[in-house]
Amino acid sequence: MDKNTVIGLGLIFLIMIGFGYLTAPSKEERMAAARMADSLRQVQAEQQLMREQAEAARLAGQTPTVADTLVLRAQMGAFAHAAVGREQLFVMENDLMRVSLTTLGGRISAVELKGYTTYSGDPLVLFDGSSNAFGLQFWGNNNNIETNRLYFAPSVSDTLLRANDGEQQLTMRLQVAEGSYIDYTYTMRPGSYLLDFDIHFHGMDNRIATRGGMIDLNWLMHSPQQEKGLTNEKQYTTIGYMFHDGDYEEMNARKDGEQRTELTTKLKWVDFKQQFFSSILVAKDHMLSTDLRMDDDRQEGYVRTFAAHIGLPFENRPDETIGLGFYFGPNHFKTMDDYEQGFEKVIPLGRNIVRWINKYVVINVFNWLNRFISNYGLIILILTILLKIVLFPITYKSYTSSAKMRVLKPQIEEINAKYPKQEDAMKKQQATMALYKKVGVSPLGGCLPMLIQFPILIAMYRFFPASVELRQQGFLWADDLSSYDSILSLPFSIPWYGDHVSLFALLMAVTLFVQSKMNMDQMGSSNQQMPGMKFMMTWMMPIMLLFMFNSFSAGLNYYYFLANIITLIQTFAIRQMIDDEKVLAKLHAHAQKATPATKSKWQLKLEEMQRRQQEMQRQRINSNKKK
Repeated sequence: MDKNTVIGLGLIFLIMIGFGYLTAPSKEERMAAARMADSLRQVQAEQQLMREQAEAARLAGQTPTVADTLVLRAQMGAFAHAAVGREQLFVMENDLMRVSLTTLGGRISAVELKGYTTYSGDPLVLFDGSSNAFGLQFWGNNNNIETNRLYFAPSVSDTLLRANDGEQQLTMRLQVAEGSYIDYTYTMRPGSYLLDFDIHFHGMDNRIATRGGMIDLNWLMHSPQQEKGLTNEKQYTTIGYMFHDGDYEEMNARKDGEQRTELTTKLKWVDFKQQFFSSILVAKDHMLSTDLRMDDDRQEGYVRTFAAHIGLPFENRPDETIGLGFYFGPNHFKTMDDYEQGFEKVIPLGRNIVRWINKYVVINVFNWLNRFISNYGLIILILTILLKIVLFPITYKSYTSSAKMRVLKPQIEEINAKYPKQEDAMKKQQATMALYKKVGVSPLGGCLPMLIQFPILIAMYRFFPASVELRQQGFLWADDLSSYDSILSLPFSIPWYGDHVSLFALLMAVTLFVQSKMNMDQMGSSNQQMPGMKFMMTWMMPIMLLFMFNSFSAGLNYYYFLANIITLIQTFAIRQMIDDEKVLAKLHAHAQKATPATKSKWQLKLEEMQRRQQEMQRQRINSNKKK
């Protein structure tokens, strides 16, 4: 760095210091600014105190003072008069639900579903007045307005509206000025879980500032515990949402802690979903944007806290209506499907072929059986038998393939004895495959039929925990087939297992062990190539599933237990039908009839690659011996 550069940098530094000194506020200016800040804080404190006093006076039924009114006027402008009032409750009900509404916010304060109770026997309430919030939020007359804190005027004086014989309608009005108001209109119909909700703006175009062609709607709900097992219920309690194009997604219910999802894609509806019930806000058109939040609820008796910040299309015309609706009801496939809104997608029936099996086969058979049988334990038994009958040809095919492998055991042992060295592993494999090809046996013949059954097993895994029909339905020692069964409560909790003993889970694990041992014994020498697989399938798999399924649905464990029992019976029956000597004779006959096939270019190339690998392996072994 030369002399001129150093001088230049020094001058710049001195100029900056001098500029800061000359432009710094004087002592008097600093004191005036401090007094102004103190005054502002004092005014804000006084306004907060006045708000608290006004709220206390309102709760005590006292008339607000002039000072209170002036403060509210400064904060809310033309909306100030609606900030003070007396809360009044109204009820709309039909044969399915009872909806309570309050004049404070003009919102729904509680929803009770008839015909259902919690596990403890209390009325089933999706949410109540103290655990939810709902309202518009906008900038009005230079003030931040939240309608959830304002008082609406009801359109009727009767506090109970029954929609048993015909539809009932209730309008809550937020009057701002003469000719300016916001109406919340609720419409209930008989025999429906759907409640229409229309927001009508009249003469509000000069009183609301829009945000990018939309208006904000805030919805908060604390989801109460409804079921027997909190841990299991939590795994199905989440926020779901359907895009305008029909795709459905939901937040991760198996993840603990706070989660947030911000969406700018159009949505059709948002669901605050419990394990067996839903509170769905659906747009008759669409939602422009959403900010969804979910967290574990730390209040006793609650599962999760849901929050949605929703942007609704709003052009701010002199007369404008936003069409919405609520679905408050069970997560029952047929019930939800009848509304043709895609609500049934919230039911976790799996994806692709698994969902197809549940939707078109299992649910229809289950519902058909339910028309004649009221005991769900018997329905599961009959459903299992029917599925096993349909799958019997696949089971038979799997067993015969295993029998073919078993009768070839002596010849496989001869090949193993012929190539005992490690460097001859490729030759041993080639000889084994040549034997299989000669007698017409596929080593995968026993596996592929089992793979075909996996979608059925997964479909059942999805179906039973999601079936509201099994909720609070008892069978044998299980008092609720939708939750875990317990024959013994432990004074401590075992990691991954729990604090109880599920007999259905134990029976499922025992029968699975017996079934796996029979299958492994039947496979014969093919097991010897993979000894770890035998241990895993025979011992580890039943133990792992016992720990995993101990807190699962009793209906699911009962189904798997029945499926294992029927499989064992089928296996014994098939063993009586199949003669190993006849099987071996057929294989020999096939080998005699088989003609040498012309090798393809691909086969020749594969054999050449195998010879090269053998030569390289032999060279490595010789090199190691020399060392």
